[in-house]
Amino acid sequence: MAKLIYAAITSLDGYIEDADGKFDWSAPDEEVHAFVNDLEREIGTYLYGRRLYEVMSFWETLDASDEPPVMRDYAEIWRAADKVVYSRTLEAASTRRTRLERNFDPAVVRRLKEEADRDLSVGGAELAATALMAGLVDEVHLVLSPVVVGGGKRALPDGVAIDLKLLDEHRFAGGVVHVHYGPR
Repeated sequence: MAKLIYAAITSLDGYIEDADGKFDWSAPDEEVHAFVNDLEREIGTYLYGRRLYEVMSFWETLDASDEPPVMRDYAEIWRAADKVVYSRTLEAASTRRTRLERNFDPAVVRRLKEEADRDLSVGGAELAATALMAGLVDEVHLVLSPVVVGGGKRALPDGVAIDLKLLDEHRFAGGVVHVHYGPR
């Protein structure tokens, strides 16, 4: 059975975007990007909320020929994976290997996990919150940026209590720290 993984790049105070909706402070350097690529390499299907999907669709059309190797690598990883976008407002998916769902159904996601031969990733704070509340998330990867933004969109939802154990951590030269948790 495949795992459902929630991964996010966050500020030290736990936000994926600041109060103005910006996340430029979270851009990974080459070392962090390569590490994230290796984490993402095992993902067969991305589950996205609409807003994150619209941001990530950049990787579909990026002409990576002049980009650094880590960006070319990530573009290939992203394009090779299936995507499921949960949106009530999006009219159509703009990328290949993508299907649109109107509602997040925990039973359907459980079935996806049971049938998948590669792990799944859930992205977008609101969608991840729904998956966490439904008890579907098997692992949490947080990439902590050495910045405090003081508010914005939280990486982890209020009102959800989950007892986790630390499975791994990694410190990067630029001050970024990766923490990897699983259920206790």
